[in-house]
Formats: sequence, structure tokens, C-alpha cells
Amino acid sequence: MWRAMSRTAIATIVGLAGFTAYVAVVVVVGDHFRQQHWALEFAYYAVAGMAWTWPALKLIAWVVRDPARVPPGRT
Repeated sequence: MWRAMSRTAIATIVGLAGFTAYVAVVVVVGDHFRQQHWALEFAYYAVAGMAWTWPALKLIAWVVRDPARVPPGRT
């Protein structure tokens, strides 16, 4: 019988894969801003540089959540 992966292991794999994909998309989209005004490029990278924190916080909250304390009907 196989042993289920821990939440930490799952979050590590999902987090690294997701962050790598996110960075790739940000760089490809950011190339389109290279010809624009510097302020627009700065604003794009400022927003894109902070946008990954929301999903990361959700992933971290999922890892540390105690399944025994989750109310019935909520996952």
C-alpha cells in the first residue's frame, strides 16, 4: 500500500511548478512592454512582481491548515 504525500511535499511541487510557469508568462508578456514608455513597463513589473503572492499565501494556508479544525462541509 502506498503512502499518501504530505501537504508540504504537494505544495512544494505545485508551488515550484506554478511559480516557474508564472515567471515564464510574466517575461513573455513583459517583452511586449519593452517598446512602451518606461513608466508603463515599471507599473507592469510592479504589479506582476507582487501578484504571485496571493496564490502563494493560499497555498501556504492550505499546507498549515489543521484538517481536524475545519468545520463540516468546508474543505
